[in-house]
Amino acid sequence: MTDISHEDPAGLDADFSVTVDAADAGKRLDAVLAASLDALSRNRIQTLIKSGDVTVGGAKVVEPKYRVNEGDALTLKLPEPEDPEPKGEDIPISVVFEDEHLIVIDKPAGLVVHPGAGNWTGTLVNALIHHCGDSLSGIGGIRRPGIVHRIDKDTSGLLVVAKSDQAHQGLAAQFADHGRSGPLERAYSALVWGAPFNLKGTIDANLARSHTNRQKIAVMKTGGRNAITHWQVKERFARADQPPLASLMECRLETGRTHQIRVHMAHIGHPLIGDSDYGSGYKTKSNRLDEPLKGLIDGFRRQALHAGLLAFEHPVNGKTLRFESVYPDDFAKLLSGLREF
Repeated sequence: MTDISHEDPAGLDADFSVTVDAADAGKRLDAVLAASLDALSRNRIQTLIKSGDVTVGGAKVVEPKYRVNEGDALTLKLPEPEDPEPKGEDIPISVVFEDEHLIVIDKPAGLVVHPGAGNWTGTLVNALIHHCGDSLSGIGGIRRPGIVHRIDKDTSGLLVVAKSDQAHQGLAAQFADHGRSGPLERAYSALVWGAPFNLKGTIDANLARSHTNRQKIAVMKTGGRNAITHWQVKERFARADQPPLASLMECRLETGRTHQIRVHMAHIGHPLIGDSDYGSGYKTKSNRLDEPLKGLIDGFRRQALHAGLLAFEHPVNGKTLRFESVYPDDFAKLLSGLREF
């Protein structure tokens, strides 16, 4: 039997040393570790291997299917436990509006909204805790104080956060209603490949986690959650007598599902430029373009999506607040390049 030694197997707070015997020779690295460590799931062990936390004979091995040999010394180093309660961090944020009840932020692309797996620090929540102090509402939970809606890490644009419990309840109700009976509006600008034949339309397609890749969202023929996106073509970018290369579209949400616009636009054959998750099949289209547009598209490292309009009723005084955000530099440069196409 494989010999394993450690300091505290129950608490999982120590490194594990494993010596492979003849019976386990030739087996997968993750399988050997999983069989020896009942307290850790095989998926968890695979994650630790890929993160570089496992060594074989002192050398890091990041491939779970690596085949071990008799006598191999395997070591699994458990990462330090993460603090579940986010701390304030002095991260610059662009404040569009703020009073004692709420704050509206113009979020840059690349900033995660709230802490989660792989992003426990450096998030908008960390920045808001530093900026707002004790006034930040805690209704959303320890890791999501004040958050009533979110936009993806690589999407730029407007976001409202509650600073009081009253504001949190009022805003949450508006976002749950999706603007059907109130002034809530959310409009996004998207640069997509190609262009729909019609100038406007509606996508009504249920969404859920992909059965083949749990990190992605997919359209479901049956089941899933209802998702509706209204779109309108604002500009088409094409040369004479040629199909449109791309288009600028406005998307308005009637529901607010994870990756909704990105998945819906890919579903109708017009994925967002720069979307490596849902538009990777279009990546080579830029190879047929001339500079400088080719360089602009190849260098655009995120989905071309900007939350440019946000309107809602102030949850305390009842006034309708409406905010618009200009395109960030990368989006504006890509749009300019397409207009010159």
